[in-house]
Amino acid sequence: MTLPELSIRRPVLATVMSLALVLIGLVSYQRLAVREYPKIDEPQVTVETTYRGASAEIIESRVTTPLEDSISGIEGVELIQSFSRAERSQVTVRFNINRNVDDAASDVRDRVSRVRAQLPTEIDEPVIAKVEADAFPIIFLSFLSPTLTAVEVTDIIDRVVKDKLQTIDGVSAIRIFGERRFAMRIWLDKARLAAYRLTVQEVEAALRRQNVEIPSGRIESADREFTVVSETDLRTAAQFNEMILRENEGYLVRLKDVGRAVLDAQDVRVIARVSMPARDGRPAVIGASSVNVGLIRTATANPLAIVEEARKRLAQLETELAPLGVRGDITYDTTVFIDRSIKNVFRTIAEAVVLVVLVIFLFLRSVRATLIPLVTIPVSLIGAFALMLLFGFSINTLSLLAMVLAIGLVVDDAIVVLENISRHIEDGMKPLDAALQGSREIAFAVVAMTATLAAVYAPMAFQTGRTGKLFTEFALTLAGAVVVSGFVALTLTPMMCAKMLRHNPRPGRFYLAGEKALDAMERGYRALLRGAMRGRVAVLLFGLAVAAFGGWLFAKLPSELTPIEDRGLGPDIRGGPASAPPAETRGHRPDVDRVSTGDDPATRRPGRPTTEARRGDWG
Repeated sequence: MTLPELSIRRPVLATVMSLALVLIGLVSYQRLAVREYPKIDEPQVTVETTYRGASAEIIESRVTTPLEDSISGIEGVELIQSFSRAERSQVTVRFNINRNVDDAASDVRDRVSRVRAQLPTEIDEPVIAKVEADAFPIIFLSFLSPTLTAVEVTDIIDRVVKDKLQTIDGVSAIRIFGERRFAMRIWLDKARLAAYRLTVQEVEAALRRQNVEIPSGRIESADREFTVVSETDLRTAAQFNEMILRENEGYLVRLKDVGRAVLDAQDVRVIARVSMPARDGRPAVIGASSVNVGLIRTATANPLAIVEEARKRLAQLETELAPLGVRGDITYDTTVFIDRSIKNVFRTIAEAVVLVVLVIFLFLRSVRATLIPLVTIPVSLIGAFALMLLFGFSINTLSLLAMVLAIGLVVDDAIVVLENISRHIEDGMKPLDAALQGSREIAFAVVAMTATLAAVYAPMAFQTGRTGKLFTEFALTLAGAVVVSGFVALTLTPMMCAKMLRHNPRPGRFYLAGEKALDAMERGYRALLRGAMRGRVAVLLFGLAVAAFGGWLFAKLPSELTPIEDRGLGPDIRGGPASAPPAETRGHRPDVDRVSTGDDPATRRPGRPTTEARRGDWG
């Protein structure tokens, strides 16, 4: 017994198989990750090295260049980019897209260890890390206060905000930009140091010696046991100022005698600024100093769900932050583009379904006959989600575009089966016998047509390079939907034809009008064919001319991996002298703001928070 015959004689089985396919597809849809484009993991490895006190020139010659020379010989390297700044070297290595990133990182680590002896001994150990495709935050939240310092705002974020955002499902890490953490700064007076015959190294040694916390054993008794800890660590500025540095001829030299300790920010070279719109009675903010929090998602998390939950958490946090004088807002959200793109594709899918149904109805001129291929569309598309989950795909613009194209293909098999069964019914056969006979005649053709369509698109998944990675999900999603439609055409479609189709001895006016239109179309097509056969040479020349003109147009068209789109975001990164101090860098901000937004503050729009980089760069 063939599959179509089994489905016709067991209609409940055919229905259950289709419902099971839909159920599995819906469950798979809920578990699929959501992205804007398919994930393309470009193997990248970074080597970051810190050489404290070294200039950019020394970093370039003694750290960056030896690392580049050693790494350049690794197999599969496509590009090496390096940045040498004061105290810091960063080398980014991009490998062939087919290279395993773990193996690439291992090779880089081996090459760095080989050249380690040639690097200065004073440098920190080079940090080798893999660059993840999802390592960039999907949303930025900015916090500022007109009454609190950036150090105090950072402390509030650490104690109140960070934990609540970190627990959002799908968040892998949180990055804070423009933070100012508490640090005890020691300011020394060189004249006083000379008067007391002290050096900076002696002050540093005293700090290390007296600011410690070490275990000192335990005290045991018959009933209790106590752990002893020797605490000499200093916590306040007053304690640091009273710290004894040395005894000088019976006089205790303290830190306050040669300088002062001040509780201040650990790093003042990075400043984040943000603009916020007027909201809830609060005025607009233009270019204010802020502390920005970025949420980084896991590879399989749904960014739309993360952002929705982040908005809820932010609303809850505002009730806690308002009494402290801290204002928070979402200043940059990458999921806006993902959400709009996916909504547009879903709307296109709905429009395509409506148009396909109208075309089918105009040609079949029967509501019953139109419903049969109409059912095939959702069953095939939803069933394809199961294959997407099986292959580890995601819901993105390209996979949904494959769904749009599949709508016109998944109904082909069902229409072929439907037309053949309808022909037998019009010839006088009973619906059950017509379904058995018609499906038996057309089953092999349906299998061949399904395999052919799948074979056309599936090879796109085997392309190499970035293009192949980008279109793999598109090709296999489209081929998977076609395969599912073939299964539905051999199971659900014959069963529905046997149950729903009936011979209509008295067709209505709409049916007769449609028949006349089709007859007229057929007569016109025959006349066109006769004319083409009489002018074979002219038709061939016209076809060759169209092909040549199309080839010329193809050669003239510009090519790119993805189309250019306007997202309303324009980065403005400028460079200054490598030795420029942070104060001079900050002095260029007003000029940059005027160039970017104009002199009228009303033209400025809130957006992604900007961070002034260290020393000579700003943006």
